[in-house]
Amino acid sequence: MKVTYNSPVILTFTFLCTTVLLITQGVEPEKPIGVFAQAFMVFPAFEKTNPMDYFRIVSHSLGHANWLHLFGNLSLILVIGPILEEKYGSLNLLAMMLITAIVTGVLNILFSDTALLGASGIVFMFIILSSFVNFRQGQIPLTFILVFILYIGKEVMQGLNEDSISQFTHIIGGICGGIFGFIVGNKKIKKEEISNEVVA
Repeated sequence: MKVTYNSPVILTFTFLCTTVLLITQGVEPEKPIGVFAQAFMVFPAFEKTNPMDYFRIVSHSLGHANWLHLFGNLSLILVIGPILEEKYGSLNLLAMMLITAIVTGVLNILFSDTALLGASGIVFMFIILSSFVNFRQGQIPLTFILVFILYIGKEVMQGLNEDSISQFTHIIGGICGGIFGFIVGNKKIKKEEISNEVVA
C-alpha cells in the first residue's frame, strides 16, 4: 500500500496554512503581528493603490493566529473537505473556497473595524455545503435546515456578545455554503439529466 495525494485542493491548502504559520512563528516570533503575518490578514483600512491589500482579500484564509487556531480549522477541513472535493470536483471546490475568501474579506473591510485572518469562513462554508451531498432538484434537504439552524444560529447568538472570534465571518461563510449547495447541486443534476437523455 502507498500514501496517495487523494485530495489535492484540501491537502495543498492544509500545507500552505501550516507553512504560513511556521514562517510566521519562526521568522518573527517576538512580534505579535510581524510584517510577514500582516500579508495574511485583512485590515479595515483598504488602500486601492496598494497591491498587497488586494492580495490580503484572498490570503487572509491562509493566516492563523496560533497553532490552536490552525488545528481547530484543519480538523474540520481535513474531515469534510475530501468528501466535498470528491463530490463536486477539485476545480469547483477551489472556486468556492476562493469566492468565500473574497466575499468574507471584502465584507470585513466594509463592515468590520477589526483585522481578519483564518480559514473559519471556509470551514463554515464546508459545513453547510456538506448538508447538500444528497441534494435533489426541487427539494430542500432537512439536513441543510438543521445544520444551518445549529451552526449559524449559534453564531448569531454568540455574536451578541463581544469576543475575539469573528462570528460575522462564520455566518457569511455558511451563507456562501448554502448558495453554492443550491447552484452547484442544480448544475450537477442538469448535467446528469442531459447525459441520461443522450444515452437514451
